[in-house]
Amino acid sequence: MAGSNGKQKTVRDMILSLGLIGIAAAVIYVFVPHDDHAPEVKRVDYRVELLTARRAASYPVAAPEGLPGGWKATSVRFQGDENDAWHLGFQDPHGEYVAVEQSTQKRSVFLQEASQGGHASGTKQRIGGRTWTRYTGGRYDALVLEGTKGSTTVVTGTASFAQLTTMAQALKTA
Repeated sequence: MAGSNGKQKTVRDMILSLGLIGIAAAVIYVFVPHDDHAPEVKRVDYRVELLTARRAASYPVAAPEGLPGGWKATSVRFQGDENDAWHLGFQDPHGEYVAVEQSTQKRSVFLQEASQGGHASGTKQRIGGRTWTRYTGGRYDALVLEGTKGSTTVVTGTASFAQLTTMAQALKTA
């Protein structure tokens, strides 16, 4: 009988330890701040990179002018050593992603990358006097500017075609 008393203490001690661990975890959960919201995306100033890209690129670099309120520039990049690649990312007023992508890379390869697997839908639309083709089916939807030589311009992202159209309408090349 002496052996069973030791086992009872061991089981009782284990249950008490688990209870203390549970109480400690509850206290930590209650008193440690936690936020379930996505972090605020920081706004970037893209003017310097835009000027650099416009001087260095072999094509007219596009950037928006006069976007309605609520649009926030979130990323910018010009890679002159990699096909004169221009990227300008935005968060639209609804929190969706919209980007302007331009490059001298082979058109089919660049479109695959920019639309993340999208394909031409056959739908064309006139925006600002220019013809754009809709791409769908990839991770992003996209508008691709037609009739450019030597470079490709794409407006792409998770936003609706209405928001992509708003960006395409605002694009200016200098």
